[in-house]
Amino acid sequence: MVDIPATTADTTQYSPTRTLSAISVAHWVSHFHIFVLPMLFPFLKDRLGVSYIDLGFALTTFAVVSGLTQAPIGFLVDRVGARIILILGVLLGGCALVVLGLFLSYPALIICAGLLGLANSVYHPADYAILAAHMDESKMGRAFSIHTFAGFVGGAVAPPMMVALLASVGGQGALIVAGAIGVAIALMLIVVGIPDAGTAQIRKAGGAEAPKVSVMTPAIMMLTLFFTLLALSQSGINSFGIVALMNGYGITLSSANVALTSFLAASALGVLAGGWLADRTVHHSRVAAVCFTINAAIIGAIAAFSLPAWAIVAAMTVAGFLGGVITPSRDMLVRQAAPPGAAGRAFGIVSTGFNFSGIVSPIMFGWFMDHALPHWVFGASACFMTATVLLALISERKPRAITEPRTAH
Repeated sequence: MVDIPATTADTTQYSPTRTLSAISVAHWVSHFHIFVLPMLFPFLKDRLGVSYIDLGFALTTFAVVSGLTQAPIGFLVDRVGARIILILGVLLGGCALVVLGLFLSYPALIICAGLLGLANSVYHPADYAILAAHMDESKMGRAFSIHTFAGFVGGAVAPPMMVALLASVGGQGALIVAGAIGVAIALMLIVVGIPDAGTAQIRKAGGAEAPKVSVMTPAIMMLTLFFTLLALSQSGINSFGIVALMNGYGITLSSANVALTSFLAASALGVLAGGWLADRTVHHSRVAAVCFTINAAIIGAIAAFSLPAWAIVAAMTVAGFLGGVITPSRDMLVRQAAPPGAAGRAFGIVSTGFNFSGIVSPIMFGWFMDHALPHWVFGASACFMTATVLLALISERKPRAITEPRTAH
């Protein structure tokens, strides 16, 4: 059993910069681990002698387990503390990949995918609970944006890293190294030291526990739907954007790749800009509504017209940037809606919207492509964006008084 030192009552000993850096590194590994198995599908298919449908079942297992456990993990974060849950989650994901690399088989692959799904369910409740409790209030939006940006980077570097590992140490070695990275980061979190959050942290700080209130409020339920629609508006473009552009718009593979890469890169930059904006407004719902209104028009135009390649690249770049700008404001909406001491539960519940989208969107957008409707990959995305505009305007609660202890700056 790993000995995890207890959190002390004095939360001011924790540097906000150190805390944000450590939590962001943990979020980096979460997105990195999401892409490990898909990047090794060709190797796994040949080595295990299975079909792509069999491999797809592993990803479905990941999504289902993560979706079913996200909310319960949020409750656990608030009950026993975010710190130990985060460390154990990072450790679990790393160990699952190491064991798969050592004992490679199809049953082990499915078990590993399930364990990775469970580990993935830890990050949003634990990370956001710690950040919400310990970041400087005036810089909360930027803290959320840096945390999200780190996750984007983890996903971006996974493909080249896994290709390099596959070429240098083989498929099983790549799994072991990818898992060892998670184990190393879990140990780093212990050595560096991160503060706790939730009811346990309030008790240790000597404060009075917040009264037990239900987190299943109309605002949280509305935000869960908001997260689902937001994910649906982007997942189709992320997963089927290239094939849709090639089949429906007659552009080349290289141009389609440039368009999607521009979309994703601009999203990452938009996240950083959105953090700065979120710290300068209390009207986070309006930021989301304005950005989504413009995005719906842009993506709707791509769906409705056969634009030249350069115009598609330009349009997707702008859409990606605005989609990134929304992210910190999205997170601030959840933080405002969460009852005191319940950030873990709130983020755990609303994040199930991502998992629901992960289950539904491949079927929906795959159906469009199977029925020769590539323009509807963008058309459906525009419809989901339009729906989020209405939800964004009714999801925001008045900012509540901050009752949880926070780090002085």
